[in-house]
Amino acid sequence: MDKKPIYKRVLLKISGEALLGRLSHGIDAEMCASLAEEIKEVHQAGVEMALVVGGGNIFRGQVESKRFGLDRAVADYMGMLATVMNGLALQNALEQVGVPTRVMTAIQVQAVAEPYILRRAVRHLEKGRVIIFVAGTGNPYFTTDTAASLRATEINCDVIMKATKVDGVYSADPLKDKKAKKFNELKFIDVLKKNLKVMDATAISMCMENNLPIIVFSLLQKGNIKKAIYGEKIGTLVS
Repeated sequence: MDKKPIYKRVLLKISGEALLGRLSHGIDAEMCASLAEEIKEVHQAGVEMALVVGGGNIFRGQVESKRFGLDRAVADYMGMLATVMNGLALQNALEQVGVPTRVMTAIQVQAVAEPYILRRAVRHLEKGRVIIFVAGTGNPYFTTDTAASLRATEINCDVIMKATKVDGVYSADPLKDKKAKKFNELKFIDVLKKNLKVMDATAISMCMENNLPIIVFSLLQKGNIKKAIYGEKIGTLVS
């Protein structure tokens, strides 16, 4: 490919559900391996990559707190630990294909991940390592979407790429409503006004304030990460 990537530093937000693959619960090793190969290709093109991973495939704090009658803060901390598990699975998959990685956590789990320190994170990127940010922001009541926008802003990313199970942003859930309309481009303010489920309002507001674009696309179609980084029109651009 003669074209060059149009982004130098990228944050890829991966939902926990994306790691399910064909499973109904847990982490699909094949999905992790496939994802690692795609990230490797982009990494080899010289793009600095950071990942934020969710934990919904194992434990989703907001939902489970209601189901189990758990205190919401406790449930959210349990969700953060689920993201640590996902991050370690992704690290293993990436290192098996020769991509150097660091897992950086917002809560202390010294035996398996290093604490998030901004200057250290930037240095890892400059040295060609892929960073996997886990444990969200380290605070209950904040989603991993907010963690993605916070970390991307802190490390000066050019774009957030949100990989989901659908191929962009729709006016309604396309799996439930066949009349749902897909948007190719959206403004941040329209996402907030229409209450579109791109990311939560806190995350969108932070991106709007810092002029940080978001590309929403399907992770289920192979090669989409590379396409987005090379500037091909896929999914929905929110800017």
